[in-house]
Amino acid sequence: MKQFKKLMLAFLLLFAVSSAISQTKITGTVNDPQLGGSLPGANVSVKGTTDGTSTDIDGKFTLVTSKTSGEVVISFMGYITKTIAFSGTNVDLGTLNLETDASQLDEVLVVGRGIIDLAKDRKTPIAVSTLTAAEIQDKVGSADITQTMVNTPSVYVTGQAGGFGDSKITVRGFTQDNTAYLLNGQPINGMEDGLMYWSNWSGMSDIANAIQIQRGLGSSKLAISSVGGTVNFITKATSMREGGFVSAGVANDDYLKTTAAYNTGLINGKFGVSVLFTHWQGDGYNDGTRGQGQNYFISFGYKPSEKHNLNFLITGAPQEHDQNFTKRLSDYQTYGRKYNGNWGTLNGKYQSERTNFYHKPVANLNWDWAINDKSELSTVLYASWGRGGGTGNYGASAIKSNGQIDFDAIRDRNLAVGDGVQGDGQSYLIRSSVNNHNWYGLVTNYKHEISENLVFNLGADLRTYYGTHFRQAENFLGLNSWTESRGLRDGNSVPGATATNTITESMGVNPWGATFNSLGEDQRIDYDNSERISYGGFFGQMEYSNDMFSVFVQGAVSTQSHQRFDRYDYLAQFEDSEKVNNTGFNVKAGGSFNLNEQNSFYVNAGYYSRQPYHDNIYLNFTNLINPLTNNEKILGLEAGYSFKSQYFSANVNAYRTSWKDRVTTNSRAATEDDDFGSIVVPVGNQIYTTNEGVEQLHSGIEVDVVAKPLPNLDLRGFLSLGDWEYKGNAAKTVRDEDRNVLSRAITDVDGGKVGDAAQVSAGAGFKYEIMERFSVDADYRYYEKVYSRVGAVKNNLELPSYGIVDAGLSYKMLVGADKSKSVYFRFNMNNLLHNIYLSELSTNIKTTDRINPNVATDMRTYESEGRLINGLADANQGYYGFGRTWNFTIRYNF
Repeated sequence: MKQFKKLMLAFLLLFAVSSAISQTKITGTVNDPQLGGSLPGANVSVKGTTDGTSTDIDGKFTLVTSKTSGEVVISFMGYITKTIAFSGTNVDLGTLNLETDASQLDEVLVVGRGIIDLAKDRKTPIAVSTLTAAEIQDKVGSADITQTMVNTPSVYVTGQAGGFGDSKITVRGFTQDNTAYLLNGQPINGMEDGLMYWSNWSGMSDIANAIQIQRGLGSSKLAISSVGGTVNFITKATSMREGGFVSAGVANDDYLKTTAAYNTGLINGKFGVSVLFTHWQGDGYNDGTRGQGQNYFISFGYKPSEKHNLNFLITGAPQEHDQNFTKRLSDYQTYGRKYNGNWGTLNGKYQSERTNFYHKPVANLNWDWAINDKSELSTVLYASWGRGGGTGNYGASAIKSNGQIDFDAIRDRNLAVGDGVQGDGQSYLIRSSVNNHNWYGLVTNYKHEISENLVFNLGADLRTYYGTHFRQAENFLGLNSWTESRGLRDGNSVPGATATNTITESMGVNPWGATFNSLGEDQRIDYDNSERISYGGFFGQMEYSNDMFSVFVQGAVSTQSHQRFDRYDYLAQFEDSEKVNNTGFNVKAGGSFNLNEQNSFYVNAGYYSRQPYHDNIYLNFTNLINPLTNNEKILGLEAGYSFKSQYFSANVNAYRTSWKDRVTTNSRAATEDDDFGSIVVPVGNQIYTTNEGVEQLHSGIEVDVVAKPLPNLDLRGFLSLGDWEYKGNAAKTVRDEDRNVLSRAITDVDGGKVGDAAQVSAGAGFKYEIMERFSVDADYRYYEKVYSRVGAVKNNLELPSYGIVDAGLSYKMLVGADKSKSVYFRFNMNNLLHNIYLSELSTNIKTTDRINPNVATDMRTYESEGRLINGLADANQGYYGFGRTWNFTIRYNF
């Protein structure tokens, strides 16, 4: 027995030693071929065993197994599982590309790969977050594409309460006109004002393969001077596989969305076509915010040789949606949190006074040329044609009953008048404010690898834009015609000459119809003007990098010309304004140092001299040149630290951005007939406030972390601490929506807090795979130090802090004889705990302010009278955020 025990012990020792000796080490890197970058969090396992691991933030993995041969299985939600055979005891599988699932329109080529400025294109780090197509599809539901970015540091999304497509996004406290948005390398911010109108891009969630949010200086090589950052939308292109999908989604408030897509696959290895069509409709979360629209995407891919890739795509999202404006808190208290006073009934049927309708087809021709193994040239030629506008009241104020518009009473009053006359106080019609444009451009970039470590880029950004703006009748509501008179300006003033015109035609709301039709110039009212904007920019970048450090320098110069043409308010010989030419430039430089494989540091700096937007050049919407519009000066400094490991990664970014000589504008609705002396603004009309000569100083710290403690559990979190203030003085001008100046004053704004975004935000989330292809996820976000959207003021009003929980479930069922097809289910519950909160305010009324400041003897305040809601004066105007909402999508992939 003793000898047997010794023999067994020797056998066990031999087995343990042989097992240790026979252990196999398998390494590799998993990439997303669409982004050309790493894919962190992918699951890697040995088939038939429990041996497994996951990729780190760089997509790298190390897997130890007792097997000396077998198969490695690599999987990630939203991607096709890949199986690779291995043999040996020390195996390097190299770079492994995971293809997107058939539910995505994965592509033959990255559209304009040298044009799209992804962070991977430069070794020197930046503050960046990337969303994949799978994440976008899961999170967006019935919301705007902006909602997919809410779990990003220093990003704040508001405005959805205004209606479908009316959301807004700020990055590091800078609004949309100060953040650059690109579509496959094409700048898409408005040429006139730099703004983004998300209703024009309602189909973005269907066609986006990825979104990359570059905060701060970013890696964009274009001659653009973004202050908040750069957001890149990379669309799908032509699929290499035959197949497609059909999907249907439903959500709260009768929302319905259906989508169908088909790919021919590559024909003869060179040509292919991908198409996608969508229809959506819904009543909207708030009262009177109905909407409906379509989305189309058609892409033609052609690969004539190994050196050339061509892709042509056209996409558009015609839509119409009714709009809600900010309301007094007291109105919400009276009529409910979803109250909207912009609609009523006519002959017993729903009728909105405020409807936005637009169609903006966009066409891109992309050409990538691999000149040789050292050089490549990428070019995108693009065009867009925007048609549409927004409706509103014109003439007399609307008649209201119980908070809603009484269109029957308005029609009866109009019938008694017969023919409407401007300013008679009895005539009312619904007008359309039309904004049309034609926009053509080209972006090209040449990239050359001077050596293994030194890379050079040189490119150009050329654009020309012609926009036309006018008003026409949308609904006469019983009137036979409309007559108005106006004074005609010479070069500087309004002389005695007048003109009178009468209109008899109207055009209803129809985004498809507006694309091809419009009324004649003799049927226009209130204003009719155009502008020509031409832009040319040149940019270059040089970067040196090795395993230990990288440095880069980047520069750009641009020139743009502006001219305005006013056909309505000027004598014929003075219709054309003086042409204005402005030159701007920017320069950026930075470097990074890799302490070891896990720790790295970077620092970047940039200076911009940015030309003013067109709408700030011409004074008070006339042909007069605004003397206050100098180039804006921006100085940005940022530094960061990054830690990367297999199971935990973290980034810390610090920034300081100084912005001088800037212009801000905000708006509010008149809650009663506001008297500005010579002009009375009717209740419900918009009042605009512009602050010129403003300086802002934004500084802060951002932290984001990713952890994978278990193979089937992902954890993530972020923290943003910001301090965003105005400095010095500002010139404050108040105008009505007909562009009349109501008041003007110089104000002290030093130390005032920048509004419309959370200066403190934090979030945490997880994703847990309960079983294969079945997962649950949830995110919590907290916002604090959100100030009112009133432009530059000394003492801004702070909103109450709030937190939101979103959750979702996903399941993918494989079908078909070979399991190559699938049915995908996704359910989202947003604001799970139904937290009621104010997302934004557009006024700055303090609790200690007097209720009637124009009455010297009335000393009552909102606080003394108990007129407080959520600790705020009830006369403040704003939006409540959405309460609990839900959406469900089912998709069949074939």
